[in-house]
Amino acid sequence: MINRQHGSTQRKARKYRILFPLLVILALVASACGNSTGNTNKGTANTGDNATATASPQPAATTAPDAFKTVTTINGEIEIPAEPKRIVAEEYLGSLIALGTIPVGAPGLTLENVYFKEALAGVTDTGTYGKMSPENIIALEPDLIISGMADSYETLSQIAPTVIVPYGDLKNAHEELTYFGELLGKEQEAKDWLADYDARIAAAKAKVDAAIPADASFSILEHADKSTWAYGDNFGRGGQPVYQALGRKPPAAIADEIMEKQWAEISTEMLNSYAGDYLIITDNTLTADDFKKDPVWGSLPAVKNGHLYVWKEERSWYYDPIAVLSQTEELADWLTSAQ
Repeated sequence: MINRQHGSTQRKARKYRILFPLLVILALVASACGNSTGNTNKGTANTGDNATATASPQPAATTAPDAFKTVTTINGEIEIPAEPKRIVAEEYLGSLIALGTIPVGAPGLTLENVYFKEALAGVTDTGTYGKMSPENIIALEPDLIISGMADSYETLSQIAPTVIVPYGDLKNAHEELTYFGELLGKEQEAKDWLADYDARIAAAKAKVDAAIPADASFSILEHADKSTWAYGDNFGRGGQPVYQALGRKPPAAIADEIMEKQWAEISTEMLNSYAGDYLIITDNTLTADDFKKDPVWGSLPAVKNGHLYVWKEERSWYYDPIAVLSQTEELADWLTSAQ
């Protein structure tokens, strides 16, 4: 079933653009027939004007109306502009930027992404991430809205055609760029960007493979106050660059669990089981030295060997293609210099 959001209005506008030039032409033909019995000199004197008048509708009659296409989404088939010009994006800004598409609006949290915030200078803040302001969006007059929040569809789709791509459905840079390249009619731009991405990822991986044993295990962790979480390969915090781009593995005992569920909250007693030979830790307060001084963390082999990398959430949380590429090269530099 095709979602008709704004489709009726758009079709009426297109129908009007097609019928109007035809009516003008018919009127001019009728007028010419009526004048054919009149003064010949008068007709000759108006030849220039009549030529202009009869020629002017021609481009309008032959120019295709605004192009639309139907795409399949979790909300059914939706009609969207073939080449949208004013996009509001709650998610996937990294993919849009990689394709040379800058949205007109996005929520404040995504505008703060350190990996591409400069590219979004001037983009309007649409409000809180997950709860964008309808008023702010309406003022931007978008022709397409992109979001990862399924429960926001009902509200957003009343404003403009809305494509929902749920969080986690696109598993890596290739899936994201390919999907949005097709959605926005920028397939070649996606292929070109991914070719450069693959070359840089391969170079980073080769550096790490030459320096780190193939069987060394890696853990992606986040620590805050008295809580610790472990993450898989599609939940940010470094999982994408470590497990996907660099091809590294979590400790064998917890690999299946963490890759399927993608996250687990772990107690102090469980830490040793989840800690691999290398630790990539997100923490907004503690430093590597703080972890070394802690009696529990400091007892882990990875910490004793200096195999821990600590960064803040502002750099680890994001996992769009641009962020993953930067994070992969950053971690590769650390891994090859820490030996």
